[in-house]
Amino acid sequence: MATYLKNKKASFDYEIEEKLQAGLELFGLEVKSIRQNKGSLEGGRVVVRGNEAYLVGVNIPPYQPNNTPKDYDPERPRKLLLSKKEIARIGGIESKKGLTIVPISVYNAGRNLKLEIGIARGKKKYDKRESIKKKDTKRDVEREAKHRIR
Repeated sequence: MATYLKNKKASFDYEIEEKLQAGLELFGLEVKSIRQNKGSLEGGRVVVRGNEAYLVGVNIPPYQPNNTPKDYDPERPRKLLLSKKEIARIGGIESKKGLTIVPISVYNAGRNLKLEIGIARGKKKYDKRESIKKKDTKRDVEREAKHRIR
């Protein structure tokens, strides 16, 4: 299972409460582009329109820019492949105040590309400072432990 794209800002900007797996409806040129680690999940989110879920705000550049159709939009909404039950659940969560659905990573499961999405709550500024502090102390502890072994 190889991870192709990762949203590093998701864990910093949001407190992820639950993770789900969804399929993606992509063009062939988008699949090839993702497999070459091109693209960005930052700024993306999942919205529910009608009875379908879409991934919006994600940029996937074309695989070969010279051979790409003229009307190709790298930031077009991409349909998520979820069951009706999951879409209804996500739609209910989306309507709750303070919760959002963010893409976390794109990886392969067999031959298919899957999207890991997280149900998240936005962090406040002081929470972000706290997570930076924890990361720094963890790094310092690991550095000290590395020097003591020698």
